[in-house]
Amino acid sequence: MKKWLLLGCAIGSEVTGSLSLKAALDQPAWYVVVAAGYVAAFAFLAAVLRTGMPLGAAYGIWGATGVALTAILAAVIFGEALTGVMLVGIACIIAGVLLVELGSQQARDRTHVHEKVEAP
Repeated sequence: MKKWLLLGCAIGSEVTGSLSLKAALDQPAWYVVVAAGYVAAFAFLAAVLRTGMPLGAAYGIWGATGVALTAILAAVIFGEALTGVMLVGIACIIAGVLLVELGSQQARDRTHVHEKVEAP
């Protein structure tokens, strides 16, 4: 549970940094939030990896969820276009994240089976 909370914080920090980048174009003070968001995102992502989550799964979920949330929130906050094609792309990202997580679980299960077989 802790790893998912940390990953959620990493995603939220990255999305905050990315959205603040758009705001910083007109008001440079937002660059402070951009830097803090990205630093926090990588710190939380490192903490996720310390919990034992595989890098491929953590980075895939972090990156893909961040892209999807940033696109949706940019449409809500900044009024950017969100077309049907973009929504299909976001759905594909979500499907991809689910596949990465499922594959990660399978790999973890296989590793445990091999460890049990090899153990005396």
